[in-house]
Amino acid sequence: MSNQSFQKLFSPDEANELIPRLELLIREMQVALKTLRSRVAALAVNDDRLVNLTLPQIIERYPELRGPGEAMAEAVSQIESLGCFLKDVDQGLVDFPFDNGGEVAFLCWQSGEPSLIAWHSIEGGFSGRQPLPGAAKPYLN
Repeated sequence: MSNQSFQKLFSPDEANELIPRLELLIREMQVALKTLRSRVAALAVNDDRLVNLTLPQIIERYPELRGPGEAMAEAVSQIESLGCFLKDVDQGLVDFPFDNGGEVAFLCWQSGEPSLIAWHSIEGGFSGRQPLPGAAKPYLN
């Protein structure tokens, strides 16, 4: 993947500066997702067709779900506008493209980590996390 594939390449310091904002956005999305799941589960009791629908289709069918759906979409949009990639809402995983010695890779952050501790190749994903030099060494994976 070339550098032009990404809006921005981050340094670890630049990515760390975004963590407080990302932590808030992730929490907002997790609350909205929990609300959506709860409401959809309640609706599914009386509408077994929901099992075959995507979340956007369910929201279209049940307008009362638009609020939490829009809250999630707005948070995702804000994260993407920063140049980051939301990988998993439940785990709070966010990737930041960075130049890893001439090769583009991802700095990887998980909600709850006070700062970046890891990176992974573009193909490697969360399970391929490697420690950042000089980063705190709590757990990886």
